[in-house]
Amino acid sequence: MLSSLPLTAAAPPLGAAVQCAGDRRDHAPDPGRDAGCNVPGVWRGDGVAQAPQRTQPSGHAPLDAQLPGGGWPMGAMSEVLLPPHAFHEWRLVLPALAGAVGNGAPGRVVLVAPPHAPFGPVLAAGGLPADRVCRIVAGPHQGAQATWAAEQALRCRDVLAVLAWLPQTAPESLRRLQLAAAQQGRLLWVFRPEHRRQQASPAPLRLWARAAGEAQADVEMVQVHVLKRRGPPALAPVLLPACDARLLAVLQAQARRRQSAQEAAQHQWQQRQERLHALRALGVPTELPGAVPPRGVESLHALDRTSSARA
Repeated sequence: MLSSLPLTAAAPPLGAAVQCAGDRRDHAPDPGRDAGCNVPGVWRGDGVAQAPQRTQPSGHAPLDAQLPGGGWPMGAMSEVLLPPHAFHEWRLVLPALAGAVGNGAPGRVVLVAPPHAPFGPVLAAGGLPADRVCRIVAGPHQGAQATWAAEQALRCRDVLAVLAWLPQTAPESLRRLQLAAAQQGRLLWVFRPEHRRQQASPAPLRLWARAAGEAQADVEMVQVHVLKRRGPPALAPVLLPACDARLLAVLQAQARRRQSAQEAAQHQWQQRQERLHALRALGVPTELPGAVPPRGVESLHALDRTSSARA
């Protein structure tokens, strides 16, 4: 059962900004040093995954190829920017959470101020049991409290990952979350509106997910832009299916059945018209119906079920 907690505790006042390790630029790499040196916290700008880092595979091979270390970073903030009324976040993170749970990782997945209550059966079908999810409910004017709740969840021992929807969070609050994630080694995703992509962020990884302009093979796609990562900039976005592979297979099979039914109905209609014209040519009185194709030939709605055996 999915548990929910109301957010009623007041957040403590936020002090000065906390500088996270990812923001330090004091130790610029010396070209004269050995290129193979391995210093914790230091990474080279010309390589994606030269510094060792714990990661969780995203479950999307094209995305893992663009992420440093081949997955979502553990102990660092991953910021995902989304357009209004878009729900791409679960498509991006659910396979990673299911993989962590499937590998025996303990702890709860804490959702802080999600815009909608998650549907437990869908999470369970994706590999994340609903009893492993805890939802913290926040009001529309409780941005500071939601940020504080996310920080406390990161510091909780029985937490596997934190997903926080923080549209109005100040940069200094994001630095506190980045520092807490780095100290505790947790998975942390922060979801923010896409218009925030022009603002500076302490997140070592920033993605911008939006719907692709055109579908591929009648399948809606999600375009993921890697705006920031530890390494060279990504030159092209990553295209991912907008739905799960199993649901995708069902939708593709349904589309094939719909197309077959439409083609069969059109073929039967053409044959009937040819028979009627032949009878009229022989002088057999018959009533020729209007040139209106049967339902399913002209157009077919996604919810229609046209039988190929219909006369």
